[in-house]
Amino acid sequence: MIRRRKPADHVSHDRWLVSYADFITLLFALFVVMYAASQTDKSRASQVSASVQAALERGRFSSAVKFILGGTVDDKGMGNAQLKGPGGVHKIVLERQKEVKTVDLAASLNTLSAELKKEIEAGKIHISMQPRGLAISFNQAAVFPSGEDTVVPEAYESLARVASALLKIPNPVRLEGHTDSVPIHSARFRSNWELSASRSIALLDLFSTRYGVPRGRMSIAGYAETAPVDSNETDEGRARNRRVDLVILNEAGIVAEPGFKP
Repeated sequence: MIRRRKPADHVSHDRWLVSYADFITLLFALFVVMYAASQTDKSRASQVSASVQAALERGRFSSAVKFILGGTVDDKGMGNAQLKGPGGVHKIVLERQKEVKTVDLAASLNTLSAELKKEIEAGKIHISMQPRGLAISFNQAAVFPSGEDTVVPEAYESLARVASALLKIPNPVRLEGHTDSVPIHSARFRSNWELSASRSIALLDLFSTRYGVPRGRMSIAGYAETAPVDSNETDEGRARNRRVDLVILNEAGIVAEPGFKP
């Protein structure tokens, strides 16, 4: 008896098509999900944004919440100062630009440098462009007697030229007093903090009453010896640290001002 051999199974070379079809199906599903997730309810988002903005303008939230809106929030519900998320510093600057009219300060730098050339060459004034704005630094000896907060008459001419420039631009101004590291203990001032702040106030009063600069455009700060520009180990360094800085703020500098209104 002769046994017939079973014929060999036919080998299919198209099996890969099954796996390929499954892969294409899954990939198609992935793209569908991604597309659906990207299509948020834009009208609903606009309504929420408008409601939050209205609440902020009516004062229902604190200014601190308004400041960090668009950034990240920690587990205590407070801003973590990481303003790189949606909005961030750029958004805050744009919002403040809507509230405060500003101009580019490059022209003011050139004008003041030319008008105050004599004082600059004498070392009485130093002008520089900083990230926060145009800083006009007055050497203390050129404006105030040692340990006092009364402006010397000899400084009026220089201050008048600065005031004239301030009246031509809408930018806010911050007056900052600085001292050296030598403590002061006088009948009028108990510390360098009081002296530095009082000198800032004295300049604010002078610019306001004598030259007509609106008080609402100005603010004052006293730093005592905490922000030196030179070493306090030498007489020359301490002389440079005793100063009053007048800073004409740009858009970035305005961010640090608490709710400035023109």
